[in-house]
Amino acid sequence: MKNFGIKIALIAAVIMSFNGCSRNPVTGKKEVMLMSKAQEQALGAQYDPQISAAYGVYKDTKMQAFINDKGKQMGRISHRPELNYQFKIMDSPVVNAFAVPGGYVYFTRGIMAHFNNEAEFAGVLGHEIGHVTARHSAQQQTKATFAQIGLVAGIVAGGEQFAQFAGTAQQGLQMLFLKFGRDDESQSDKLGVEYSTRIGYDAKEMAGFFSTLDRLSAGRGDIPNFLSTHPHPTDRFKKVGEMAKLWQKKTGKTNYKINRNQYLRMIDGLVYGEDPRQGYVDKNVFYHPEMKFQFPTPSNWKVANSPAQVQIAEPNGKAAIIFQLAQGTSPKAAAQKLVEEAKLKVAESGDKKVNGLNAFVMVSDQVAENQQGQQQQGPRILSYFIQYGSNIYAMHGLSSQADFQRYFTLFQNTMEGFDKLTDQSKINVKPERIAIKTISKSSTLKDALLSYNTPANRLEELAILNGMKQTDRVTSGMLIKAVEKK
Repeated sequence: MKNFGIKIALIAAVIMSFNGCSRNPVTGKKEVMLMSKAQEQALGAQYDPQISAAYGVYKDTKMQAFINDKGKQMGRISHRPELNYQFKIMDSPVVNAFAVPGGYVYFTRGIMAHFNNEAEFAGVLGHEIGHVTARHSAQQQTKATFAQIGLVAGIVAGGEQFAQFAGTAQQGLQMLFLKFGRDDESQSDKLGVEYSTRIGYDAKEMAGFFSTLDRLSAGRGDIPNFLSTHPHPTDRFKKVGEMAKLWQKKTGKTNYKINRNQYLRMIDGLVYGEDPRQGYVDKNVFYHPEMKFQFPTPSNWKVANSPAQVQIAEPNGKAAIIFQLAQGTSPKAAAQKLVEEAKLKVAESGDKKVNGLNAFVMVSDQVAENQQGQQQQGPRILSYFIQYGSNIYAMHGLSSQADFQRYFTLFQNTMEGFDKLTDQSKINVKPERIAIKTISKSSTLKDALLSYNTPANRLEELAILNGMKQTDRVTSGMLIKAVEKK
């Protein structure tokens, strides 16, 4: 036991000599940090292009200018004003916001659609900047590695781990960001209230938005990171409301901005939900209108589409299909590149035609190393590399060695079903968009939504989108959100 204690002391000494103690910008307390501020900023700069590629960046000049303006304003009054904060809107329907080390803050278009005023946005913005200023992400990075979803990660997982992979696909393939603990989340709530109040917004609206997220997550199950680690949302909302009152009393101001109409007019026309132009499934066929290809999907499998790849997971997590662009000058060259990078052991391979397109087919095995450095058998993989136009597409079917023959035909049917898309009815699809409407006469929200041709089975969805209940009263001249295809 004495020797063990000496080893621990030596490890601690090495850590301290590497980066030493630093003072937390928010608490002022000293803490052991394995990452310097320069490393933190470098890490954020490294993650940013990966996140942008995985989600895609939503292009909207007005909205981007808005988040830049509010973000920079808040950064200047934060505990770390020296950081070069960067803000982006990600092209994802998932309702989420997140930050990575170094001052990179992201909002999905899904969460932007669900804000109903500028004050709600400012509260969440402050919460995410709070994670950066309190160095929560940097602290987490000393314990774990940033996780991203990709082919090799899926391969290494293998076996029973496909259940976890399938669950991720079902949730919309969010990046696997590190979860913050309750103390970190509570501290970021506090900072969100402080920062939004100090730039002039009513932080009580932040508490109201958490109520919207609670209703949303109850129906969908996709709880944003900043809501997921608290056991009782009602208590959290109450605390945020109380903190807002205290900060407003502390500043001595009486007029705090909410800016409901300004915000709603800004998001008029925002793409809502899945964007079919980036790919969609209809009757077990995946269509990509812009890249003009199609392929069948196994019945009842979960399909999750992102700019980087399409992932299709068997419901019980025993198999998966990954579709993505491949690198190489030919299908065979692309296959060889993957074999080298993923250290695959090829069982068989050969040239093939898929609906008149040149292809290369390969069956391979992944041999991974565990934490002890011992080799262990990974999944077996059926891969098709198909050349279509100037692109080479890769499709990989993964399952355990024991289950491979069981899923082989499903894999093969999906891959050999890849074909050109020429059906104009499948190509000329339009996404749903937020449509801001002006109430012509007082009524309930439900009646107003019905007057804008909202289907009865979507009334609750649209009520949540508006941050209201169906029975709430809306008055003449009031703005509300509807959804239209245009």
